[in-house]
Amino acid sequence: MDLLMERPSATSADLARRAELVGRAADLVPLLAANAARTDAERRVVDENMLALQEAGLLSLLRPKRFGGLQTDIRTSIEVQQQLAHGCASTSWVAGLGNASTWMVAMFLEQAQEDVWGRDPNNNICAVTSPDEATAQSVKGGGWRVSGRYRYASGSAHSQWAIIGVPFLDASGAMTGTGMGLVPMDELTIEDTWHVAGMRGTASNTLIADEVFIPAHRVLSFDEAFSSSASTPYQSIPLYRSSFGALFGLCLATTPVGVAEAAVDLVVKTVPKRKIPQTNMTQAEATTVQLLIAKAASLVDSARLHLYRATNASDEAAHQGIDMDIKTRARNGMDMTAAARYARDAIRTLTLAHGSASFADSSVLQRYWRDCETASSHLAFNDLTIEQYGKTLLDIPLGYLMQV
Repeated sequence: MDLLMERPSATSADLARRAELVGRAADLVPLLAANAARTDAERRVVDENMLALQEAGLLSLLRPKRFGGLQTDIRTSIEVQQQLAHGCASTSWVAGLGNASTWMVAMFLEQAQEDVWGRDPNNNICAVTSPDEATAQSVKGGGWRVSGRYRYASGSAHSQWAIIGVPFLDASGAMTGTGMGLVPMDELTIEDTWHVAGMRGTASNTLIADEVFIPAHRVLSFDEAFSSSASTPYQSIPLYRSSFGALFGLCLATTPVGVAEAAVDLVVKTVPKRKIPQTNMTQAEATTVQLLIAKAASLVDSARLHLYRATNASDEAAHQGIDMDIKTRARNGMDMTAAARYARDAIRTLTLAHGSASFADSSVLQRYWRDCETASSHLAFNDLTIEQYGKTLLDIPLGYLMQV
């Protein structure tokens, strides 16, 4: 079986289940599209979208079965997120990262999972794992008291819990490591800082922690998370052996790909109806437009292939219970960057085909362009991933930890 298309261990039942869930996502696209302008204007995913996602089970894809989740593979979650982007990029982003954050909770001790889902299995989680603007003090008897600012908390408007970064400090104040802590949202403050050109509806605002106490059972070190030695007692389940870094990188790359697919569909449908000024030709009849659309469609195909190769590599390693080697991890990072950038370039190409009308405030293509430019500019897609891949191809030591 071609790894570009599917992981070798996938069964017919896996594929049927995935198709059914992606079909549920496709059924929601008209609703999401109808609400996309309002989501953009209000700077948060509208409640109607979130309710529809929950009722369709699309916010429980990576939640453990024991808490009512579907416990699918990563590829299924990625394809659902990709399909949702055809209707609304912000909704897709919030759903994808929400599912990834749900997966993260399953890495914690069982008591922490009970805290989050024991009373309400539909609780949503957002995550900002960087502790760069945080301080923490260990508490006698266990746990940490944490203060800090956590920027870009996508989905925080609809979350009941948050995962925040925790710096581990010794008695002298020196950092000895970093980790993540689970905190109820009502113990945090949301500062309205997400004023941006695209992906406005993600509500990626800043979380403020002020002397928040996090008990020890709700803290997980990054060493555990990245070494497949997490505290969860359910490591026998393939999904929860997946790569932490790969999962989040894949989620970040997926929405741009889905938006680019939608943009190709839109332009293909509209150019036959648009006349070229001072001619009797439609845009579809112009060779230049045909070439631009072909180039854009090919870029989207390439983006999708890179996205699926990285997803399948992660899923297959988890299924086999092995850690991906350094070269596969580096290639995965390159694949994610390539997927996001190809998607971005595809939409840029489509705006050339569609002309200046692409940038009208009323244009759906303009929103696709804004959203994809913003999403693909994420730090995860910087040139470091390209450097890492090149070094591994040349057998040059990286000299730093690769978290993919």
